[in-house]
Amino acid sequence: MNCPKCNSELTKKYYKGMFEVDACPNCRGMWLDFNELDKLEDVIFDEDEHKGSLIHFQTQTEFPCPHCGMKLDEFQYRLYDLRLDTCTRNDHGFWLDAGEDERVMEIMQKRAGEMRRKVNAEAEWKQSLINMHSFLKKKK
Repeated sequence: MNCPKCNSELTKKYYKGMFEVDACPNCRGMWLDFNELDKLEDVIFDEDEHKGSLIHFQTQTEFPCPHCGMKLDEFQYRLYDLRLDTCTRNDHGFWLDAGEDERVMEIMQKRAGEMRRKVNAEAEWKQSLINMHSFLKKKK
């Protein structure tokens, strides 16, 4: 397979010792098979039901899919300020330019924090309602 951005031959490597990816030795981008983006996210935040929709505002690029040669689509990743490339026609996978893997993990870290904050706020609100209910019962 060749890099969709610079056409260099992709090489197999283990991403941080966790799973195998196809990496470009020239531009440092990497190809993640369809389920590997989820594995990358799961390093930080593995609650799929709370991650939100993956693909938003999809547009076609001029870059070829390393698997099938069809044009990749660019999309806004989970409504954050990050645009990734994908081959959605055949669920082949995702292209991440150099550094975008770290951005994905930063976004998942942010999302995990947002979910903890939400759960804590809901627990505090629930306790406030219980306390208010108890107080009103005592006044009767």
